[in-house]
Amino acid sequence: METVFPQLSSLVIEQVIDLGATVGVVARTPAAAAACPDCGQLSDRVHAYHQRRLADLPVGGRAVVVHLRVRRMVCAALSCSRRTFREQVPAVTQPWARRTRQLTALVADLAVVTAGRAGAAVLARVGAQVSRSTVLRVLMAQPIPDRAVPAVLSVDDFALRRGRRYATLLIDAVTHRRVDVLPDRKADTLARWLRDHLGVQVVCRDGSAAYAEAIRTGAPQAVQVSDRWHLWANLAKAVEKTAIAHSGCWRDGPVRPDQPLDERTRDRHRAVHTLLDQGYGLLECARRLGWALNTVKRYARATSAEELNRPPRYRETLVDPFRDHLRRRRAEEPGVAVTKLLAEIRELGYTGSANLLVRYLNQGRADALRTPPSPRRLVSWLMSRHADLPTAHQQQLADLLASCAHLSVLAERVQQFADLLTGRRGEDLDAWMTCADADDLPALHGFVHGLRRDLPAVVAGLTLPYSNGPIEGANTKVKFLKRQMYGRAGFDLLRHRILLA
Repeated sequence: METVFPQLSSLVIEQVIDLGATVGVVARTPAAAAACPDCGQLSDRVHAYHQRRLADLPVGGRAVVVHLRVRRMVCAALSCSRRTFREQVPAVTQPWARRTRQLTALVADLAVVTAGRAGAAVLARVGAQVSRSTVLRVLMAQPIPDRAVPAVLSVDDFALRRGRRYATLLIDAVTHRRVDVLPDRKADTLARWLRDHLGVQVVCRDGSAAYAEAIRTGAPQAVQVSDRWHLWANLAKAVEKTAIAHSGCWRDGPVRPDQPLDERTRDRHRAVHTLLDQGYGLLECARRLGWALNTVKRYARATSAEELNRPPRYRETLVDPFRDHLRRRRAEEPGVAVTKLLAEIRELGYTGSANLLVRYLNQGRADALRTPPSPRRLVSWLMSRHADLPTAHQQQLADLLASCAHLSVLAERVQQFADLLTGRRGEDLDAWMTCADADDLPALHGFVHGLRRDLPAVVAGLTLPYSNGPIEGANTKVKFLKRQMYGRAGFDLLRHRILLA
């Protein structure tokens, strides 16, 4: 009995009955004195007997039902207001429960991982018939452990409904355990939590202004740490803007044909700069044009409309392996017919259509010395360690930097910032920003302006060892839990699953 039913070791098992689909266990409590729940007086005087029917852990894929006989005892203390009481078996069950503690624990664990419907399906497979509503009720009845307030806190948001509703996740940045989940990402909510939970000394966050204000209000003594990954990502955006603005210098490729979007970009650029030349500010320009302020800023920073036009992005085609042959033949015989070129490359293994070859040649993709990279590919080269790039990419990047002085300066600034980031040299950030301000790189100036607005947190992020990396991993797990419920469950249930997982 102790081998098959170890969870019932505190009971006296009298009989085990095979009932087909279920296994019945007839048991009773030991003949020992029981303590009164009010006065604590021990009593061995039996007043009556009661039968309890409890569902227990399945055995061999079959449900187990425990028919437990418990005693109603007479309290021996004459001064006690409770005359009789029913004895309890704390190791097996709770008052009024219809399941043993072990089965309830199993249901709760499955509910945290699989939620209601899936949890009920798994339990049915092993032999415990429980409805999905019961699974959720058991989960919500589980107490959330009361954990100590961490000294180093990490804060980030996640979407409850993407683009509409967001919540805030708090974790311990050192142990990575989840601390709490807040129902929104408002500054007042986080500030209130910080005021109610004293002891936070360091808070890691992204560039959110709302979180920064909440920390200043709720925990003014805490050191704010700006996440290094977000700093690097913001620098990558500035690098991409610069690469696009100077694509005419480094891009040895076909001339991009005019598109309807290009004409609209020129018109908007002209409208913004016309108002600026008349002395209007950015806010007034946005009000008169009816555009967002950030849109007006983007057009105002560009000296020409061409800086805002992205170069064309061409995907790989079946013609690419024969590009060198086409370029050589067109150089040897400028007026060579397309049909002749088509026949030649088909002999070399080309399997595409004639229309694809015609479009390829009309786009000028066979005229450049080498296939130009896309802006994002160039950004990835600039943001990578030079030694980690393949030899061909290193050579191509060197050629591109040699063709554009602005990109050469940009590559140097990126390398310097990477050294600050990896070397934790936050004290040298001010000198780097001074050099970047002196360069003719408007997009990098915007990045530096953002650093200055949050300078203490940025310096701490480039100095201290803490980051938001652990909470990004926790957010990934939260998304898995959230998507299991398909939007049918409320915030309270999601919070329970996050904190108990």
